[in-house]
Amino acid sequence: MLWNAKNGSVTLGNTEMSYVSFGQGERAFVILPGLSDGLLTVRGKALMLAKPYQAFFDKFTVYMFSRKDQMPEGYTIRDMAEDQAKALETLGIREADVMGVSQGGMIAQYMAIDHPEIVRKLVLAVTAPRTNDIIIEGVSYWIELAHKGDHKALMIDTAEKSYSEAYLKKYRKIYPVIGLIGKPSNYDRFFINAQAILGFDASHELGRISCPTLVIGGEEDKTVGAQASYELHERIVGSELFMYPGLGHAAYEEAKDFNRKVLDFLKSPLAGDR
Repeated sequence: MLWNAKNGSVTLGNTEMSYVSFGQGERAFVILPGLSDGLLTVRGKALMLAKPYQAFFDKFTVYMFSRKDQMPEGYTIRDMAEDQAKALETLGIREADVMGVSQGGMIAQYMAIDHPEIVRKLVLAVTAPRTNDIIIEGVSYWIELAHKGDHKALMIDTAEKSYSEAYLKKYRKIYPVIGLIGKPSNYDRFFINAQAILGFDASHELGRISCPTLVIGGEEDKTVGAQASYELHERIVGSELFMYPGLGHAAYEEAKDFNRKVLDFLKSPLAGDR
């Protein structure tokens, strides 16, 4: 299959926002990753990231974006959404289906609230409408570990809070060397992303989301909590909800049918479509 994988960047003010794209479909499908983007961006990884999305390629051109390279102190989730909208405009993408995962889902909420003309359909995966006690505890601990430079402990705690026990039985085998994987030269991007999460609350504006929305969560989510998905579903009128039993925050990675569910939702006709 022709992947048409590309690496690119968009200029935003005095900095750049990296993205990768793959596929050759007419519709744009934009994916916004989670807090891990604060440690490792998508730059140069088009071929590596394309494979799971092969089923999308005929109908969609898939774009996966990082946050911009230089982020100011106090940069908020809403600011991130605004910059994301500017990046799409720069690329000539006037309308897109948008999927946000974890922190990316927080950004996607504000995109749908503030720029409804851009977001055709919305997928919110393992994310939350606001910062809750589970998020505060987890993210605050990760910030503490990053300040200590303890990358190994940061990666292990992230894994333990994300994956199912069945997955962890295999994954724990690499814990002795996990601290050597993906350690950034500094944690500045991570700190700004993490602090933005701690200040996030879109819960009282979710009624403004008017596009078709699919919420996907994990019943055993130890990072944002399963209740966060239920709250999103309750507050977004007409949204669909699917919860994976036995899976947690990494349901998007562990569930073999995750991308199929997303694709089926995106391909379903809008009201008024022929």
